[in-house]
Amino acid sequence: MRKDIHPKYGDAKINCACGKVWETKSTIPDQKVGICAACHPFFTGQQKLVDTAGRIEKFRKRYGMK
Repeated sequence: MRKDIHPKYGDAKINCACGKVWETKSTIPDQKVGICAACHPFFTGQQKLVDTAGRIEKFRKRYGMK
């Protein structure tokens, strides 16, 4: 078998927009998520408004489209 063909698997942090952080293992060291079980309305039972204005601009800014 060939050596060094697999990605490195190590400690990783997952950060939610609400501020909650999980430590796990992954091939990607740092990940950001927009919503999690701690702040999702289904799990919390509270309705919260999500900013829907400017979603296209945010997408273009994030992925570099003009």
